[in-house]
Amino acid sequence: MHDHAPTPGIRSASNRRLLMISLTLTATVMVVQIAGAVWSGSLALLADAAHMFADSSALVVALVASIIAARPANDRNTYGYQRAEVFGALINGVILILLCAWIVVEAIQRLVDPSEVEVAGWAMLIVAVAGLVANAISMWLLSAAQRTSLNVRGAYLEVMGDLIGSVVVIVAAGVIWLTGWMPADALASLTIAVMIVPRAVTLLREVFAVLGESSPRGTDVAEIREHLLSKPGVTAVHDVHVWQLTRGAPVFTAHVVVAAEVLSEGRTTQLLAELQTCLAEHFDVEHSTFQFETAGHVEHDAH
Repeated sequence: MHDHAPTPGIRSASNRRLLMISLTLTATVMVVQIAGAVWSGSLALLADAAHMFADSSALVVALVASIIAARPANDRNTYGYQRAEVFGALINGVILILLCAWIVVEAIQRLVDPSEVEVAGWAMLIVAVAGLVANAISMWLLSAAQRTSLNVRGAYLEVMGDLIGSVVVIVAAGVIWLTGWMPADALASLTIAVMIVPRAVTLLREVFAVLGESSPRGTDVAEIREHLLSKPGVTAVHDVHVWQLTRGAPVFTAHVVVAAEVLSEGRTTQLLAELQTCLAEHFDVEHSTFQFETAGHVEHDAH
């Protein structure tokens, strides 16, 4: 669905500005929730703050990494600084796992011995409602732009997750305020931790895949080889390597055996352009390197 009608008001601002406004709201509420957790004694508020930390830090990492990644390559860092985003994501994922582990342990302790826990339900409710309102505003701000931008769409879905977390805390706060049943806070904490863990694990898996130089998800090396072999003059393709510097920055190298007439007729430049265009258009690979060889060529460093 495509909606090209202009969006009046603040929602018509640039995507970066909308994301910055959403980040400001999320970070502010996160700080308020941390203070509210200390004030009310609520573990669920702290867990929801960790959830918002996940969203805030992801956007901050992306913004900072985009600035660092823009620095030009040099003789020491020949690929530039695009890996900065990967290391930032690694730190983010580890922090989330540690936070979740602490929240789960604390929640279980509170469930085992709820008599030692005293949570101010009314204070917890006030802070949770504030978080719900802030998340609702962020969703409203991003609702128009998320239809046309994948980046904004991702932020929109993250804010939606925060909103669900706020609803969970509000329900727990209401139960505590009305009935005095303190385990509701621990159960809400475990629910939010369960929401965070899969995201943190997925993030770390992606980081390890990049650092381990695995092929990007969705990349079919056999299909790429078939595309290259379909080009006139290409007789064989071997030593294919595909990895990524960071998300969305795949790198490709391959040895290509070409027919003798390609070399004799001086068509290597044309063939190289065709191969690189093929990768860019069909597989979204902008950085590709090919080594042309003739049949019978022997590698000095053959394994």
